[in-house]
Amino acid sequence: MFKKAFPWSRRSPEEESECDGVLISGPRIVLREKKIEDVKDDYAWRTDPELAELDATRPLNMAYEDFARYSKEELSLPGIRSKRLAVDTVEGRHIGNCMFYDIDLRSGEAELGIMIGDKAYWSQGYGTETVGLLLDHMFTTYAFKRVYLHTLTWNKRAQNSFRKSGFQDVREVRRSGLDFLNMEVWRHEWEAMRNASADEDQTSNDISSSENSNSPS
Repeated sequence: MFKKAFPWSRRSPEEESECDGVLISGPRIVLREKKIEDVKDDYAWRTDPELAELDATRPLNMAYEDFARYSKEELSLPGIRSKRLAVDTVEGRHIGNCMFYDIDLRSGEAELGIMIGDKAYWSQGYGTETVGLLLDHMFTTYAFKRVYLHTLTWNKRAQNSFRKSGFQDVREVRRSGLDFLNMEVWRHEWEAMRNASADEDQTSNDISSSENSNSPS
């Protein structure tokens, strides 16, 4: 499916078939394909006024049955310009969704979006981990050169989370009467940050090993 939708994908059809369901795992969360069982959570989050405000939209005004039917149809039609994933804890609890969309095949760019809908998991680093995993998926599985996003200018918590993953401020823009901060990260910048983090981890491990070997028995 991905090879047809994204011809610049680095993965073979065999690799794609092996990755149905869970696409990438982290210490506390996994990103997986969306499924019809997500509908109840998605409907609750889409109709939540607080979540709608953070998403710069209005709460969904649609009957659950209509939303479920629409979601089922959406799942049956793979998107060419977007990819939506579920965010689960490693224990299997569905806590949110993430996606990349407005895919530009020519320039290798896409916009990133994320929502941790389960408020019990707010302010605990789950959003930052999700963004990190999604960037890893986008930059290593696909040949994206740049990933960007827009967040409301007053949403400082989200902006700080995105900066931890390598995003940098670009400029403020106004859309539909609202002010947004445009942020971006380039693949070469993300790779440099990842390599630097790996070097720091290796140095820390070397120091720990040295201290243990020099300690008296």
